[in-house]
Amino acid sequence: MRQRRPERRVNLGEVADADIHFYFDPVCPFAWMTSKWVRLVQAERDYRVDWRFISLRLLNSHVDYEAHFPPEYEAGHTAGLRLLRVAARTRSELGREAVGLLYAALGAQIFDREEARNDAAERERRGTRAFVEPVLAGIGLPTTLADALDDPIWDAEIQSETDEALALTGKDVGTPILHFEPPAGVAFFGPVISRLPSEDQAAELWDHVIALARFPGFSELKRSLREQPQLRSFGVREDAVGVQEDWHGGSRRQKK
Repeated sequence: MRQRRPERRVNLGEVADADIHFYFDPVCPFAWMTSKWVRLVQAERDYRVDWRFISLRLLNSHVDYEAHFPPEYEAGHTAGLRLLRVAARTRSELGREAVGLLYAALGAQIFDREEARNDAAERERRGTRAFVEPVLAGIGLPTTLADALDDPIWDAEIQSETDEALALTGKDVGTPILHFEPPAGVAFFGPVISRLPSEDQAAELWDHVIALARFPGFSELKRSLREQPQLRSFGVREDAVGVQEDWHGGSRRQKK
C-alpha cells in the first residue's frame, strides 16, 4: 500500500540567503565532482548552498534508452530517480540542510570507495534498500526514509524542480545546473570538471567562474571532450588522469 505523504514539519522555502542553488542527480559523476569543488569553496568562503533536484531519468523521459545510450544508462538513471525520492522525503521530514548531508554520503558511497564499480549491476543496485539503508544509518538518518524508493508520490516534486532548472538554462543541458546569486543571478549547466582542484586552487578557480556568471550577457563555454573523472568508481585515482572521451550532447549518447 502506498504511504500517504507525511505532513511537512519544516519550512521548505529557500535556504536563507543562499549563494548557490545546486541542482543535482546523485548518480551523475560530473555533478558529484562539481559538488566536491563547491564544498571546498564553501569551507573557505562560507557559501550557503541550497541542494535541489534534477532527474536525468525524467529529463530523458522522451528518449529511447536502448537506441540512444549505452546499456547501463537506463538502470543508472532510474536508480537516480529512486534516490531523489529518498532525498525529497528527507527534505520534507528533516529540512533542506539534511539534503546536503545525504547527497555527500550517497556520492561518497557511489563514486569514492576503492571497491566502487560502475557496471550495470552496480548502477541498478544504487536504487535499492540494500544500498540506501546503510548510507542513511551511517549519517544518523532514519532508515525508514528508504520507503520513498518505491513511492512515485515524490515524482511530481522532483519533476517540478527539474522543470525549474531547465527554465533557468534551456533544455540542451545535463547535470549539474548551478544558479548563482539567486534569484537575479545567471544559471548554467556545469561547471563540469574531471579533476578536483586542490584547496589552494579551488577558490581561485571559483572566482573566475563567478566573474563570468556575474556578466549578464554570459551564455556558454563548452567542449564535448572530457577526461573520465578522478573517481574510484571509474578506476581513476586522485593522482591520475582519466582517458579522454567525447561526451557530445552532454552524455555519451550513441546517436542524437
